[in-house]
Amino acid sequence: MKSVFIVFNQAHTEKVEYMLDYMEIKGFTQWIGVYGRGSQTGVPHMGTHTWPEQNNAILTMVENEKVNKLLENIQKIDAVNKDVGIRAFVWNIEQTV
Repeated sequence: MKSVFIVFNQAHTEKVEYMLDYMEIKGFTQWIGVYGRGSQTGVPHMGTHTWPEQNNAILTMVENEKVNKLLENIQKIDAVNKDVGIRAFVWNIEQTV
């Protein structure tokens, strides 16, 4: 099992939620209004007058066999508009209770 942390411009919220439903990834935790800046070309998303955009984030646990398809779908969302970013990070899950 893998943990996938997805950070995305709030404009992608419906697309990301639809993608999870379509892939039958049921469980996730979502944070609304996440602030930050991309490490390479991203502009700040701070929810302020100067930098008004905001991000959201989702953390989900995914079966190993679904991870590659999930990342492919995230890349497809990103390819539509590179200026409205989305990124995903994957970690191994050692144990769960």
